[in-house]
Amino acid sequence: MDAVRNPFAPGAGSKPPELAGRDEILREAEIALQRVITGRHDRSQILLGLRGTGKTVLLNAIETLAQKHGHITSFIEAPEAGRLADQLYPKLHQALRKISSIEAAKATAHAGMRALRGFASAFKIKIGDVAISVDPEPGVADSGNLEFDLVDLFQALGKAAQAAQRGWSLFIDELQYLDEPELAALIVAIHRSNQTGLPILFFGAGLPQIAALSGDAKSYAERLFNFPPIGALDDAAAGAAIRQPIEEEGESIQDSALASIIRATHGYPYFLQEWGYQAWNAAAASPIAEGDIVTASSNALKRLDAGFFRVRLDRLTPKERDYVVAMARLGPGPYRSADVADALGESVQSLGPRRASIINKGMIYSPAHGDIAFTVPMFDDFLRRTFA
Repeated sequence: MDAVRNPFAPGAGSKPPELAGRDEILREAEIALQRVITGRHDRSQILLGLRGTGKTVLLNAIETLAQKHGHITSFIEAPEAGRLADQLYPKLHQALRKISSIEAAKATAHAGMRALRGFASAFKIKIGDVAISVDPEPGVADSGNLEFDLVDLFQALGKAAQAAQRGWSLFIDELQYLDEPELAALIVAIHRSNQTGLPILFFGAGLPQIAALSGDAKSYAERLFNFPPIGALDDAAAGAAIRQPIEEEGESIQDSALASIIRATHGYPYFLQEWGYQAWNAAAASPIAEGDIVTASSNALKRLDAGFFRVRLDRLTPKERDYVVAMARLGPGPYRSADVADALGESVQSLGPRRASIINKGMIYSPAHGDIAFTVPMFDDFLRRTFA
């Protein structure tokens, strides 16, 4: 079939043609966005899931809803190496500039700019092209303590948004890369914003360990956020994610072919996009048949092995690679750390630093005490294919 009309878009954060199976999460977010502008409390959200489950796509969709309902939005990706303060500064500056264009909020936006100027000075942020011409407000957001200063900044920005009859929503992807003091400071700032009734919401996304890390950072985090799990789609939603885009192009797919795609991808959104893309290109004509899926699966795995999986493997040191290969050779996860240690002929204690390093790189996580699992679905299959 015509490759130019291929509706599927496999890519990091690329919006699929059909955002299937996430209606409830989007509905809750849309209600919260409208409630906070009217002065009513609602919870922020942190989306939890493995890689390839569509968390970034959902954040983007929620940001679109936020803008639709009168929110100024700020979107950042947490830096794997770097400071949250450096990432926040230009985004908060941009938000305050937008608010300052509204006559009723000029004074409060100006106060926010003064707070931000003090914050930049306290944290020695390299301002570059994002310069603020106002003088700082002494004693506001300038202590050099992130937990105190983020509260001041969020209060200033929230008051400016409130004066403008707008909301402000902060979006942070890859939350697992924040260190504990940064995560704690963020939680405290959101908590204080809730207490003072400001129209502020936070939407984050990260690997499954974020719920536990949030609780470690601040014990009340579980009452402050909803933590919707973002996992594989059920068969009905997975089928819709494939069938509907094909039919919208005036083509069709056989039921048996669709079932083969669902089995091969286990319903993970990124893989559904990859298999859908390959199935369309493999088919000479509509309907896409089960035989086309054989070719599609071969092509999809080759592309995933060379890109999606290989990029992640290449981030590991040789010793770390030995560790994850030992995991994969044990079969499907989760895995006991003790079993991996036995397979490598070493003690659990001696492998602790290596395990921690792999967790910090976002390759594995601990779903329960003593257990480990891959953050990338089907990564164990890739390792067994590669290191058979």
